[in-house]
Amino acid sequence: MTGQNRLPDEPVSELKPRRRRVALAAPVAAGLAAAAASILAASLEWDIPPIARIGVSATAALLVGLTTWATTEGAAAGRTRRLRLSAAPDAATRAPDQWPPVPEHFTGRAESLTELRAAFARRRKPGEPPLVASVYGRGGVGKSALMARFGQEVAGGFPDGRLYADLRGVGPEEVLIGFLRALGVRLTTDPGGMEELRKLWLTWTKDRRILIGLDNADSGEQVKPLLPADPGCAVVVTSRHPLYLMNAVDFQLPVFSEAQSVELLARLAGGARIVDDLESAKKIVGICDHLPLAISICGARLATRATWSLRELAKRLADERRRLDQLELAPRVDKSVRASVQLSYDDCTGIQRRLLRLMAGLSAPDVPGWVAGALLDTSELDGGDQLEALVDAQLAECSGTGQTGEMRYRLHDLVRLFAAEMDEERLLPALERVLTGYRQRAESAAQDRWPQDWSKGGRRSGAAGQSQAADWLNAERLSMIAMIHHARDRELWELTWGLARAFCSLCHSLRAFWADWRAVADIGRDAALRTGERRAYGIALMDRAAVAGGGSTADAETALEIFTELGESWWAARAERTIGMIRYSGGNLDRAQDYLLSAIAGFRDVDDLWWMARTQRNLAELRLAERRPEEARDLLEESLAVFEREGNRYSEAQTLRVYGEALAAQARVLRREGEARAAQDHFTRAGLSLDRATEMFKQRGEMWEVARCLRSAGEVGNPANVLVELDHVRESGEILAMLGDAWGVARSAQSAGRVLGRMGRAGEAEQELRRAYTAFEELGERWRMAQCLRYLGEAHLDAGAREPAVRTLEEARALYRSLGNEAGMRRTLELLRRAES
Repeated sequence: MTGQNRLPDEPVSELKPRRRRVALAAPVAAGLAAAAASILAASLEWDIPPIARIGVSATAALLVGLTTWATTEGAAAGRTRRLRLSAAPDAATRAPDQWPPVPEHFTGRAESLTELRAAFARRRKPGEPPLVASVYGRGGVGKSALMARFGQEVAGGFPDGRLYADLRGVGPEEVLIGFLRALGVRLTTDPGGMEELRKLWLTWTKDRRILIGLDNADSGEQVKPLLPADPGCAVVVTSRHPLYLMNAVDFQLPVFSEAQSVELLARLAGGARIVDDLESAKKIVGICDHLPLAISICGARLATRATWSLRELAKRLADERRRLDQLELAPRVDKSVRASVQLSYDDCTGIQRRLLRLMAGLSAPDVPGWVAGALLDTSELDGGDQLEALVDAQLAECSGTGQTGEMRYRLHDLVRLFAAEMDEERLLPALERVLTGYRQRAESAAQDRWPQDWSKGGRRSGAAGQSQAADWLNAERLSMIAMIHHARDRELWELTWGLARAFCSLCHSLRAFWADWRAVADIGRDAALRTGERRAYGIALMDRAAVAGGGSTADAETALEIFTELGESWWAARAERTIGMIRYSGGNLDRAQDYLLSAIAGFRDVDDLWWMARTQRNLAELRLAERRPEEARDLLEESLAVFEREGNRYSEAQTLRVYGEALAAQARVLRREGEARAAQDHFTRAGLSLDRATEMFKQRGEMWEVARCLRSAGEVGNPANVLVELDHVRESGEILAMLGDAWGVARSAQSAGRVLGRMGRAGEAEQELRRAYTAFEELGERWRMAQCLRYLGEAHLDAGAREPAVRTLEEARALYRSLGNEAGMRRTLELLRRAES
């Protein structure tokens, strides 16, 4: 097969893209064609007068003409509806619309559409499960096209959006992440697996009317986690076999009838040609086994060969040697359409053939149009023209528009199988160009999102650039992962590390896609080691340490050794900060302090004020944990001055949040010392600082940071504002739950327990603190576990329950001792002495 498909490629400079348009027959002409088909076929068996034959023919022409008009007008109405939807004035509140476009030459399926309409006609009552319509049938029969067509028809009934996913080779967890992000969910931490994702999915689809399309499902088990519970939603699933889903309405989509097959061929090749040679047309669709994909390819071939007769095409298909090779079914079915693919392939120019075969070598689910130019080593515009020519030839298709507004393309499945056989040595240079293009775009997006991660000072990037970078990752995540694996499998280690580095930087800045981030960080570390570049290896270790969070410091410590040996002072300071933050998260405050102080000095030496100010903020948080709010304020005021001067609004807002926490800590001390007026002044200033930070994050749409500000506002400890503080903490927990931040939810529960304890509601306080303790235990956060026990012991003391207080505080002290946390042990001992007095 490889030998037969290897045809000489024509030089890019000598060829022009061949645009092909298929002229549609007018409605009445199409009707005459179909009527002629019926009369000619029937004339073999019926004996009726000529006048009667003419009457039947005219009647059929009128009916089919009306059908064609209705179909065309319906498609036009769908396009108009899409235009209206896309013109929404506020992009930030626009309902997601991932629905694929309807094929231009969609034909027939009136019966199937009627059945779907009937199923959707009945409104579901509260408490009922949502409608699930399962459409199954052979590969290439047109299930996806039917779903696309029907989804456009009923779009108006689902004002909260239309979600779509191709399930081939994709797990339900990955699909749910994509759906949740499309609905506006910022998955800022690891959501915790399928069960947690499922809970989020049910939460975000509640009381909404969303149409969900699940294409190419392999089994019912793959689909079940993706089904919503709200009766206002509806699901259309396509599969090659029945899925046996409970409460689903199943539709089997058969192959076209002969009349439908001829009609489709007439739409593509021209009605007059079909009337002239109906017998050959019937022969062609018969050889194609009435599969729409095969007929579409044949029709496109005829449309671009005006001198060909239908007899010539039927003769080509009749050659069994070619047909067995070209119409062989894929392994899971009985037949194939390879002969039809070959006909379209023959009709392509040399450069289009080359593009087809090169695209087949990419495992990404779909790619943006610029990839064609990279594969062909030509401009994006020329590559895009050749790609559109493949779309015209029915060999490729537009899979929709990504979040960045770029059109995305993929090959038909059977076409990909046909074209995938090519020489590896011919693929490799083209693949390297695509990988390089992805690396450049990924690095650009990463530097827009988080410039300080790439160089001292970093380049300036506003909120718009940061938002666009996030959209880029959302659109390209799966393709980026595929490219990273391509590079690794071909041992292109420099490209592998570069792609992995950019991917990790984007995930880190967004606090998103944790599972992918971890896997890619491992690949990047291995690739950097293979390059032999010590600096690259050190950076890759830093990426691994970042995603590991509060775990081992081994990667960061090795990186520190490498950067110190290389004289990379800036990176060495970053490694020290990372080690300090890991130790701080683990509760080892004394060791953490040493590394953070050394990192601050290192950043000051290389004159990187942004990283110096950020690390000072981290040290201020540590000082607050040590009950040293005055020192924390001094550090934070220095950091604020840097961020305000440099115009770093995001970092300024983060620092304002911690500054509000420091003011609140001072207010609590003043209150304990009897300085009521000074305490109230500090409480007020703390609230203003936190309100300002919250508003700054709201304006940027950074809901995860908004939740952190609300949690801090709930921990101020102002006795005159205790009910408002409890509301803040609970709102924070709700936002973090919707975002899938398990750690953040636990922190909010911890804060709620403290507020309830101050209110004297000991039973509720214990319930919240026990919930937080269990969550932190599952996350391996032993320092936070000790805090929960200390807060619970304090709540028991305030309620006069001495024995449970002492028991709980002893547990907390043991945990603090195992962590080497002197500050925590001192606080716990103070409470134990109070219990004994």
